Amino acid sequence: MSMNNFPTIPSADKPYVKENSFNSFIRIKQRSSPEAQIQRGLNAIHSAQTVDKDPLLAEIKSCLSGNLATYKPEELISELNCDEMSTISQQNIIRYLKGRYRYNFYPKLNRLHEFPPYLQIELSSACNYRCKFCFQTDSKLSKKSSGHIGTMNIETFRRVVDLAAGNVDFVSMASRGEPLLCKQLPEAFKYMDDKFLCAKMNTNASMLTEEKCHTILSSGLHTLVFSADASEPGLYAELRVNGSLQRVYSNIGQFNAIRAKYYPDSKLITRVSGVLFSEKQSFESLVDFWSPLVDQISMVRFCAWNDTYNLPANHITEPCTELWRRMYVWFDGTVNPCEADYLSNLSVGSIYNVGSLSELWQNASYDGLRRHHLSQMRSCLTPCKGCTIS
Repeated sequence: MSMNNFPTIPSADKPYVKENSFNSFIRIKQRSSPEAQIQRGLNAIHSAQTVDKDPLLAEIKSCLSGNLATYKPEELISELNCDEMSTISQQNIIRYLKGRYRYNFYPKLNRLHEFPPYLQIELSSACNYRCKFCFQTDSKLSKKSSGHIGTMNIETFRRVVDLAAGNVDFVSMASRGEPLLCKQLPEAFKYMDDKFLCAKMNTNASMLTEEKCHTILSSGLHTLVFSADASEPGLYAELRVNGSLQRVYSNIGQFNAIRAKYYPDSKLITRVSGVLFSEKQSFESLVDFWSPLVDQISMVRFCAWNDTYNLPANHITEPCTELWRRMYVWFDGTVNPCEADYLSNLSVGSIYNVGSLSELWQNASYDGLRRHHLSQMRSCLTPCKGCTIS
């Protein structure tokens, strides 16, 4: 459990380390422990016959054994992901460890895997909220006439899944908008079922109807994150403009009732996660309010990406780890290197122009972005020049 004090908003010249963006995190329902899952991982590796022939697996073994100088075992299997790992079948533990290792450590080392360690699939770029800390407040994105607003159709979703399945193990249905606005959500979730080791979705839960509860609970989703930042209706409405705390609380309560009645064996992990934006917020009150409804509660530090294009150039020279960590696929199949570039200045292509995700992940455009960052030339790229993410 971690309940830290309110942090200062990152300065223009201080990197925002996205992998360490959690200011506070608590597991309400603890299914396992880091120690238990670390040992489980070691047991799986000891049973494997390929350790000596697999450099990555040997590296992971050294890490979990505490023999790797650079990283500790709990940096690979932490409080945040030990419950996730506990839901993985024994036959897939090695696969999970490799995926987790590539996600956690490759970006720090600027080590490029053949495929992105993580894929974010945007079911919708539209949103019914205008949260103060979100890029939806920028009319250049959120106006319907901007050309950036839409929902993913089932053909595009199937195309993304077909390219990713068997190559990417970690996916998230989240990006610029609210995924529950996607009208073809049932067909999408049915098609995605059992194709990824860990699939997550973020939602503000304002449109979590009874039908959508069944869609989610009958799918292969592994983690469901409810985005909420407050326990007091006025503060919630102030931060999540157009939102109603009462409605969201009621919807999540209904979700739990449906789960208990119809899906008692569900392994789905639920989390309330908020953005720490105002000194009015309290993580302790968030825990008191939401803990009866979810398995985990977290708060991430605010990052000023709600208007990255107009931020002044900073002096950050560290490469952005997102360029080695994840790929974003917008609702229309456009591929983007990050969310901070929510208007797609730096788009690297489209899923419709390639036969493999690897072709996009390693293409000249992506490689050019990485080379600029490695050469300490972020200032030549917009919005990278003002972005604090590293």
